[in-house]
Amino acid sequence: MEINKKIAFYASCLFGYLCIGLSIFVSVEVVMRKVFTKSLQGADELGGYVLAIGSTLAFCIALIGNNHIRIDIFHYKFPDKMQAVLNWLAKLSMLFISFLLAFAAVGVLQETMSYGSSAPTPWATPLHYPQIPWTTGLIIFFGLSCYYLINATWLLITRRWNDLRVLYQPKGSADEVKEELLDLEHR
Repeated sequence: MEINKKIAFYASCLFGYLCIGLSIFVSVEVVMRKVFTKSLQGADELGGYVLAIGSTLAFCIALIGNNHIRIDIFHYKFPDKMQAVLNWLAKLSMLFISFLLAFAAVGVLQETMSYGSSAPTPWATPLHYPQIPWTTGLIIFFGLSCYYLINATWLLITRRWNDLRVLYQPKGSADEVKEELLDLEHR
């Protein structure tokens, strides 16, 4: 699982750099508009691309960190085996969602490339440029979902209920506080 943490770390760094780059661009845009009454244009277009690509990175980071939102009000009240099965079902549903997203993204990219579509903006960006990393991110998210479901299924088949329960349980507030304290300790 250590490699997963490295993937999450680098994806987080990439997302951060994208946001910093967008912030710098928007700041330069605002200063140019106010001081020189000129515009670079396209800040909103670039922001949309960063959001789309960044969201795929965030999906992967949340999956690796087991941070996706789940309705878990009763989860901890169930017996351990039931919790394990619910965790497996959560991984199965994540696989279906990630497949639908990746499938749709591939379709959108294929259509964009076949029509040679470009953005209806002053930049007229060929849309396949931002759609390739967006689609790639969703395919990676699907691949990670497959990996986690295969692992969870193996734990289910081998009846390792406790491992399945502990590895894939939703994080509660106590878990988040514990993580923050460990992070603070490492700093």
